[in-house]
Amino acid sequence: MKMHIRYRLSSTQKGIVLLEGLIAILIFSVGILGAVGLQATMIKANSDAKYRVEAGLIVEQRISQMWVDQMNLANYAEPAPGTDISAGSGLPNGRRITIRGDIPNCAGNLSCFVVKVTWQQPGDSAEHNVTSVARVTGGV
Repeated sequence: MKMHIRYRLSSTQKGIVLLEGLIAILIFSVGILGAVGLQATMIKANSDAKYRVEAGLIVEQRISQMWVDQMNLANYAEPAPGTDISAGSGLPNGRRITIRGDIPNCAGNLSCFVVKVTWQQPGDSAEHNVTSVARVTGGV
């Protein structure tokens, strides 16, 4: 003979499973939103790093050109606002400025150059830059 035992739920426990389900969905949603926010931050940091590397490469290329062509160093000066390099470099709103000997670090030494590359990311109000000071000896 089989015995069937029935438990009677009190009126205070009706709907508890629904409430637990809703709380689980809420916790899951907060976790997903956190993961999406983290992904967005990683994408922004990755693009910022890409632009910094590209700007550093442009600065080093400019200094290399001056080392190779020391007889024409005077032709490399690009006063502010500089040369627009955004089309060929991939830097949004990119500009390159090359100053010769007219800064505090150089004290009027004409073999001293400052190369500065600036860019502004889309949707960002801040202007970013990479600057390098080089002494190119020789030439005129």
